[in-house]
Amino acid sequence: MPRWEADDLAATLAHKAEEVGINTYLVTSDKDYDQLVSPHTSVCRPAGGGEQYDVLGVPEVLEKWQIERVDQVVDILALMGDKADNVPGVPGVGEKTAQKLIKQYGTVEVLLDSTAELKGKQKERVEEHADDARMSKDLVTLRRDAPLAIVWDDMRVRPADEKKIRTLFTELEFQALAQRVLGEDLELEPDKDLSTLADIPHEYVLVATEEALDQLVVDLAQQSCVALDLETTGLDVKQCEILGVAISFQPGTGYYISLDLGEAAVLAAIEQLLARPDLELVGHNLKYDLGVLRWRGIRIHCTLFDTMLAAFICMPDQRHRLDDLAKELLDYKPISIETLIGPKGSDQSSLRDVALEKVTEYAVEDADLALQLAAVLRDRLDADEGLRRVFYEVECPLVPALVEMEYEGIRLERKQLEALSLHLSEEISAARDRVWELAGENIDLNSGRQIGEVLFDKLQLDPNARRTAKTKQYQTTEPVLRRLEGRHEIVGQILHYRMCTKLESVYVSQLPSAIYHRTGRVHTQYDQSSIVTGRIQSNNPNLQTIPVRTEMGRRIRAAFTPRDADHLLLSADYSQIELRIAAELSGDAHMRATFEHDADIHAATAAKIHDVTLEDVTDEMRRRAKMVNFGIIYGISPFGLGERLNITRKEASALIEQYFVEYPGIAEYIDETLEFAREHEYVQTMLGRRRYVRNINSRNRTQRQADERNAINSRIQGTGADMIKTAMRDIHALLIKGNHRTRMLLQVHDELVFDMPKDEADNVPPLVEEAMRTAIPLTVPVKVGVGVGDSWLEAH
Repeated sequence: MPRWEADDLAATLAHKAEEVGINTYLVTSDKDYDQLVSPHTSVCRPAGGGEQYDVLGVPEVLEKWQIERVDQVVDILALMGDKADNVPGVPGVGEKTAQKLIKQYGTVEVLLDSTAELKGKQKERVEEHADDARMSKDLVTLRRDAPLAIVWDDMRVRPADEKKIRTLFTELEFQALAQRVLGEDLELEPDKDLSTLADIPHEYVLVATEEALDQLVVDLAQQSCVALDLETTGLDVKQCEILGVAISFQPGTGYYISLDLGEAAVLAAIEQLLARPDLELVGHNLKYDLGVLRWRGIRIHCTLFDTMLAAFICMPDQRHRLDDLAKELLDYKPISIETLIGPKGSDQSSLRDVALEKVTEYAVEDADLALQLAAVLRDRLDADEGLRRVFYEVECPLVPALVEMEYEGIRLERKQLEALSLHLSEEISAARDRVWELAGENIDLNSGRQIGEVLFDKLQLDPNARRTAKTKQYQTTEPVLRRLEGRHEIVGQILHYRMCTKLESVYVSQLPSAIYHRTGRVHTQYDQSSIVTGRIQSNNPNLQTIPVRTEMGRRIRAAFTPRDADHLLLSADYSQIELRIAAELSGDAHMRATFEHDADIHAATAAKIHDVTLEDVTDEMRRRAKMVNFGIIYGISPFGLGERLNITRKEASALIEQYFVEYPGIAEYIDETLEFAREHEYVQTMLGRRRYVRNINSRNRTQRQADERNAINSRIQGTGADMIKTAMRDIHALLIKGNHRTRMLLQVHDELVFDMPKDEADNVPPLVEEAMRTAIPLTVPVKVGVGVGDSWLEAH
């Protein structure tokens, strides 16, 4: 209907249906529709995966928005505003603040008549934007008076017109939807034309003689920027062989040096190049190339420009492979390795078997593309001071530190793990036997179905036990079992069985195979460009997930030891760094004061939200407060908090509401962060790292809420990631500058682990602690716990 919004037509249809006694379901994730809910009209909100949904009637809407009447939904929406719909609202007022104001004043109109009762910035903003608030209420109110001439029988479902559907889907390129609806693939237009090496002028030279290598060394000495790419026999930096080195310093040109010329001569030339502090070395995933060279005794002294890291900083939520970036940024399709050695599989050959002329083109193309991508990405970085800072001051200088950490590895005592494996086997058997005894039957403890039937059908532990949407089996996840732990011994035994089997299968039986036979140490790999918040990830093996809250998990850490009797392990760990960053970003006076007095933040929070003295805070109160503290900065909902604490949604809402009363700065931080995110579709850390939240204005409620949580948390978690990365960069440099023999080995979230000679125990720990405390200067005190010991467990 021309000049009418679809939302108004839906509202009108629902209203007219109610008049004739028809019940209506509005299937949508759009929060605006909540205002239409009535005894005859419900919102049917799809959940993830499309197989589940929530139905919101009047009680659910009142609880969701924390209001007394459904019509107050429009008042909250009016104050919040909505960038996606150009609803201005009142700046600085987000959902939490809007709920608080409407709960107190009832409507926008009463609030605007009562601004004398408000204080500070809030008073100024509401008075200054009073007209915007009135206009916003009009904009968000869905009209129910569209001039629809309705014949209800006309609305019955009729067969679809497949011809029209096919035409529309082809135009819109709805390939997946066509498969679902029509059961066929569409003939879509091919991707845009991409250039290939055959289309462009290039000069890729095979360095085939010692004289040519000598001349290249002379030419390289004149360059200030050189791109490098190694061709190797595999991806394991410890064991792969180098086949050749590709180099480029002018677009469209480059050189390939085969190690057939002599490994010593070629590597000497590369070592000479990398020894220059005035050189900028360009490459894609340089940590790999530099790691391969490090295992051959070559260290770097030049500065780095890693195109993979540059792309990660500029486009954190996109692919960062060289081929993908070439297509995206250069409109270019590189040579596929499969065209040279065949598809992946047992029959795939090696570059050793390929003619040198073809290898030259393939290898040099990679170096040439890295050089060209660097030019494009450099412009993007230069356009934003924050991105520049994170790339040039944090990410690239961190690469040499990670190369050294991977090279050093950490000693792991195989015999200790073997002893633990025997103990775990005994615990697993004992737990299984006890479960069988309590259940009265020998069930499979790895079967969620059988466990659910025993717990909920036979033992009746929860009359409201939930089932999964797909399998219709009872849910027996760890959070579900934790809530039931106090009701029957069998639940604790099942949890103990699961914990022991996981430790045995994931860690105790796997870690010994990760010990490298030449060093007797475990050499994990660090990925600094896979987690969008900037956190480092440990792989092959992952040493960041070893549990520390259980006795068995701690015994795994006890198997990590210093390199010899003359060394100790040093552990340095940030204390509650994310909450301290939250206090810094929000400026909340109460939270800041707690840290300034070095008080227990969780106990202090418990005292505030339960309105008791610190002396009267119980362990249970502190546990709840800890969950609230961390949950709030992760954007937790009342439903999520209730699930974790095993309390009702109403109780969880009351806890969150009281939290915001006691820590109003956190509420303002959340509102201001979301306001910025809705306007810019990204948020930034203190250093300027970006996290894009492109669905923050989506009409899909699930997507929008996920990005709201990401926005709230990413500024905090991302700043924490920047902080420890900066500390690692500084510590690596300080250890080299001071000629210390201490080596940084591990990074585990907020903790760093070092191999330290005993005679450096007096001067290195203070150096590490100071570098971590001052990595990013905060006005909130930063606390670092430092420990030493004969194992990782003792040091932590």
